[in-house]
Amino acid sequence: MKYFSWFFLLFFSIFSSHTFAQVYPNKPIKLIVPFAPGGPIDQTARIISQKMTEIWGQSVIVENKTGANGVVSAEYAMSLPADGYTLLFSVIHHSVLPSLKNNLSYNIEKDFLPVTSVAVYPIILVVNNNFPAKTVPELIKYAKDNPGKLTFGHSGYGGGTYLAGELFKMQAKVDIRDIPYKGSAPAMADLLGGHVDMMFSDAPTAMQHILANKLKPIAISSSSRLSQLPNLPNFTEVGLPNYNAYSWGGISVKSGTPIEIVQKLNLDIVKILNDSQVKEQFSKIGAEPQPSTPQQYGAFIHSEILKWADMVKLGKIKID
Repeated sequence: MKYFSWFFLLFFSIFSSHTFAQVYPNKPIKLIVPFAPGGPIDQTARIISQKMTEIWGQSVIVENKTGANGVVSAEYAMSLPADGYTLLFSVIHHSVLPSLKNNLSYNIEKDFLPVTSVAVYPIILVVNNNFPAKTVPELIKYAKDNPGKLTFGHSGYGGGTYLAGELFKMQAKVDIRDIPYKGSAPAMADLLGGHVDMMFSDAPTAMQHILANKLKPIAISSSSRLSQLPNLPNFTEVGLPNYNAYSWGGISVKSGTPIEIVQKLNLDIVKILNDSQVKEQFSKIGAEPQPSTPQQYGAFIHSEILKWADMVKLGKIKID
């Protein structure tokens, strides 16, 4: 009888999980975004959520849970059931914060399961149109002539736009003050308004303003040139060959989510990322689709944690 009960429970568990996967999703899904509306992660999430809604016939609702450089979004996702109806748009911040904070309330590798990477965002160094320098060498000279006077805005400590600025300071050997914001969009608004001098911006945030001639692009972090900005050099071409900075985002779910749900999410989101219309939408905002398996995304997150831990230590970077 004992063995029969054990077998029945095992069979019921497998059957229930399989049945759950077959009917999933049967209600609206939340896609938690760590930043304010209008930024690159938000734009990407809304492109994905629209396609997911079309495929599943269930609403995929983007919820912007800002604060603490991604911590608030992760904590919120952690507070909800592990049933596949809450997705976290995990970002570069989640791989950097373990090196910057000792008391994180979550572990991105243990408390969440990777689903797929979604996009990589090249970094573009942009300045206000009134800024005197037009090239990286001119900017470096100007910064050295005015130590501590120049400022760069960023989306928050631990993010790609912050680390890109710190990496530039280290390699160019210049003293530039950082100004944190609650996302790329408000940082960009202050750059446009002349309240900060420059920004190491993710491409989606900067592109529309560059094309509208509201900002001057100086250089881009990608190894190749963008088709929309063919005359914009990369950092290697302007004398910083070891400059390698970018932002990224992907989808994760709370640990304990049935593996069948993770697999379905992966298959459907990868299909979306390979869609020609989605690729075109990504291209317009300067994002590069990066579909992957859950295992590949997990390995990538782990490698990013190690990579940025080394940089944080080398640069003696701290959160004030």
